[in-house]
Amino acid sequence: MSYENLAGRTAVVTGAASGIGEAVARRLAAEGARVALFARRADRLEAIAGKIRAEGGEALVVAADVTDDASVEAARDRVHETFGPVDLVVNNAGVMLPNPVDDGRLDEWQRMIDTNVTGVLRVVRAFTADLVAAAAEGRTADLVNVSSIGAHAVFPTYAVYGATKAAVTFLSQSLRSEFGPRDVRVTNIEPGLTDTELKNHVDSEELSGQLDGMVEAIGTLAAAEVADVVAYVSSRPRHVNLRQIMVLPTRQA
Repeated sequence: MSYENLAGRTAVVTGAASGIGEAVARRLAAEGARVALFARRADRLEAIAGKIRAEGGEALVVAADVTDDASVEAARDRVHETFGPVDLVVNNAGVMLPNPVDDGRLDEWQRMIDTNVTGVLRVVRAFTADLVAAAAEGRTADLVNVSSIGAHAVFPTYAVYGATKAAVTFLSQSLRSEFGPRDVRVTNIEPGLTDTELKNHVDSEELSGQLDGMVEAIGTLAAAEVADVVAYVSSRPRHVNLRQIMVLPTRQA
């Protein structure tokens, strides 16, 4: 299915090196948007950008680390130099590191907070002026934050990950009160089990096995199916804001 209102737009997608981010970047480019791909793995981004260009799309590779202030600011400047101002931001970069809280893995907690929460805020800070200006000019402006079903559902050993995603969900709701009156849409998307690289971050064989068992019993969404949701919400008429979408495999409670 093809969506209107995406051609000619300028998008930033974080965590674009794989999974949902890659799928979103490719989908938006296929719909005619110029897409800046943000991630740390520049070589992987180059391969994805090559696919986008081969399909007739426009893509810019931007090696960026959302946990680093200077990196995000330099990435913003690179986008401005090449594509100009942005009117669509997809905050997708994230990391999932489950372990029992009594393991005391402060290193993992800090990494998840820096990436999943503060990383989102850094990107919002970098592009707020662009989004507000686009809306003021009568154009469609979107901030899409990819959260998780983990913001609501309780899974043992996923407490800190779930807490970071709950923060993203609440942040998205709150930002609507600041951005909505200025015609900037904010959408929070909460996918359930999705086939991405997140499962590869799990460093415990026991927890990895539990996750595999859930996947076998429930099934997963494809990253492209979540990307379709992002394309859909971003392509609605500018006065229509789909503020919250939870998308799950049918068997997931």
